[in-house]
Amino acid sequence: MDSNEYALEWFTFADMDLAAAEHLISMYPLPLEIICYHCQQSAEKYLKGFLFYKGEKPPKTHEVDKLCDMCSAFDSRFDEIYDECAALTQYGVQPRYPYEINIDEYHMNQALTFSKTIRDFDLLNDLHEKLKLIGSVKEDSSSDNPTI
Repeated sequence: MDSNEYALEWFTFADMDLAAAEHLISMYPLPLEIICYHCQQSAEKYLKGFLFYKGEKPPKTHEVDKLCDMCSAFDSRFDEIYDECAALTQYGVQPRYPYEINIDEYHMNQALTFSKTIRDFDLLNDLHEKLKLIGSVKEDSSSDNPTI
C-alpha cells in the first residue's frame, strides 16, 4: 500500500466512527460515553490519515491534540482545529471503561460538533475527496485489464 491508500483507509474508518456515533443517538438510553468515544476515534483517524498521507507513521496514541500538533508541523492551518482536538482527547480512553466520568447530552453534542468540524476542515476534507477520486480511478483502471 502506498501513502495515499493508507490515508484513504484511515479516512474511511474515521467516517465509520462518526457514522456510528450519529447512529447511536437514536438509542435509549443514550450511550453518551460510547458516542463521545466514537467522536474522538473519528478525529484521531482523520489526523492519522493525514500523517500517513504525508509519509509519517503516526504514533500509537489517543491524544488527538498531539496528533494535531504533528499535523501542524506540515501545515499551520491545523492550528484552527486545535481546540476541538484538545476537547476530544479526553474521550479516547476513559469512556470505554466503567469508571465515573461526567458526560451529559451537552458534552455529547459538543463532541459530535467537534468531530464534524474536524471532518469538514478544508485540508482534511479536500484531501479525503482527492484520495477517493484517486482510489476510484485505480479501481476503474484495474477493471479495464481483464485476465486471460
